[in-house]
Amino acid sequence: MYNTGDFARLRERVVESLEREGYLKNKLVKKALLSVPRELFVPEKYREYAYVDSPLPIGYGQTISAIHMVAIMTEALDPLPGMRVLEIGTGSGYQAAVLAEIVAKEDPSLKGHVYTVERIPELAEFARRNIERAGYRNYITVVVGDGSKGLPEYAPYDRIIVTAAAPSVPKPLIDQLKPGGKLVIPVGDLYIQRLLILEKKHDGELSFKWGIDCVFVPLIGEYGWKES
Repeated sequence: MYNTGDFARLRERVVESLEREGYLKNKLVKKALLSVPRELFVPEKYREYAYVDSPLPIGYGQTISAIHMVAIMTEALDPLPGMRVLEIGTGSGYQAAVLAEIVAKEDPSLKGHVYTVERIPELAEFARRNIERAGYRNYITVVVGDGSKGLPEYAPYDRIIVTAAAPSVPKPLIDQLKPGGKLVIPVGDLYIQRLLILEKKHDGELSFKWGIDCVFVPLIGEYGWKES
């Protein structure tokens, strides 16, 4: 059995590896990955694999993303202290905690916050427990709903991240993004996608940049894939 110290060493080792491989360049993202205990965000039976850089099952056909993918997406999003961030696809809560470490816990006086939407109620509850246990309860709001519609009651957002694959960028998410904001989302078919980084200019004009190929579970909802 691993103890807290063992997990901390494994965390340091995987972060060092991500740096060597070029996945990790941003100091704030590095600090967040070193700070958030991923072992608290995976089911008990997979805890010993928490720092294997691979997706892991979290139930209900969903996964926690590989650590390198969390690093890539967070760096592409470029969150900063004090920002209001929307995440679509809470899962186990790990990505939300990494974001909250940067935007809220880094400097609580700036009042940054992460809002995250999960369509599966049982997973939302799992995430809430994990988030509380890891010490991020005050910085993250978990909402059950159709993430493809965003979360208009707390909009606009400085940053929006989608951790599920969409056939195209849902219009509500673009509408809820602040001018000057950035959105990161996997776009493609049900089998393979590419990471898309969308920026909304201050005049409302949109710019698009494509990132790496990736594979995510589908974004189910009105502006995503229909549930089969």
